[in-house]
Amino acid sequence: MTDLSATAAEGVRPLAVVTGASSGIGYELARLFADDGYDLVVAADTPLAEAVQTFESLGAKVDAVQVDLATEEGVTALHERIGGRPVDALAANAGQGLGHAFLDQDFDDILAVVNTNVTGTLRLVWLVGREMRDRGRGQILFTGSIAGLMPGTFQAVYNGSKAFVDSFSFALRNELKDSGVSVTVLMPGPTDTEFFERADLMDTMVGQGKKMDAAKVAEIGYKAMKRGDGDVVAGMGNKLQAAMAAITPESALAEMHRKQAEPGSGKN
Repeated sequence: MTDLSATAAEGVRPLAVVTGASSGIGYELARLFADDGYDLVVAADTPLAEAVQTFESLGAKVDAVQVDLATEEGVTALHERIGGRPVDALAANAGQGLGHAFLDQDFDDILAVVNTNVTGTLRLVWLVGREMRDRGRGQILFTGSIAGLMPGTFQAVYNGSKAFVDSFSFALRNELKDSGVSVTVLMPGPTDTEFFERADLMDTMVGQGKKMDAAKVAEIGYKAMKRGDGDVVAGMGNKLQAAMAAITPESALAEMHRKQAEPGSGKN
């Protein structure tokens, strides 16, 4: 766990940066930070005014920026909003999904997923992580996914992007193991957020199936970050699925995912 005593000694509240904070897991993470005495810099590609009111009601000073983190300009605008202030925690949560068969997807939509989940995330972590390393303290929380543990038939780009995030987090954690900066990856399964609607997955079995509460998922990830854990899978059912993925052939996993994510699979 990162020692925040230095921040307290400076007479300022710790600062957390949370992306994708307008709803879902990101909103719940930001709420947890605010309730825990952090000030916030929050970002999302949708309006943040309502969320900011909630965070401020918990005592946080909040700076908000509505930007597209798939773009260099969006990440730069967020970093500029931080304004050189020491960041004690970064929750790199912003993500985008995409359903349907790869060859049927619009390539601009494909790029948006890759640039949000991978390129934008890397750019932000590179900027903030270097500053954390220079100070010798900080905590980074990635929102990965158990989707990154299996081939994502009819979600191939999304699952591939989360496989990158999951893997990258472990590598970065090892690189920073003696730096005072901890790295944690939260790997949820299906969660009750706007993700499935935005990814056009509502007619699939996974879109129609049971999902975990976003607040519970965020709490699991938040506690793991505070402990300095390397990773955490949210939910017992998802833990079992992750364990199965480790011993099941990739071809079988791809077929299992097909049954969950194929368009029309959620219709009776």
